[in-house]
Amino acid sequence: MVKTSELRMKDLINVADGRRLGSIDDLELDLDRGVVTAVVVSGPARLFGFLGRDHDLVIPWDRIRKIGEDVILVDVTSPDDVYRG
Repeated sequence: MVKTSELRMKDLINVADGRRLGSIDDLELDLDRGVVTAVVVSGPARLFGFLGRDHDLVIPWDRIRKIGEDVILVDVTSPDDVYRG
């Protein structure tokens, strides 16, 4: 079992290109089924945060390949794999 506080401390790494996507800021839940449906990564700050942030990355739970001790590996091979909130 993994706590949400532990998930938020791990970096998300895309196995398709090795890029760091950020860390989990939020989770999307399906309350009817009681499951996590996606993880949300906040977009980068624009102009030191004065202009807000870019769109969030929402990565479906089925794109997570492995949750390790330090990182979470996700497979995001095309823009259709994630959507920006």
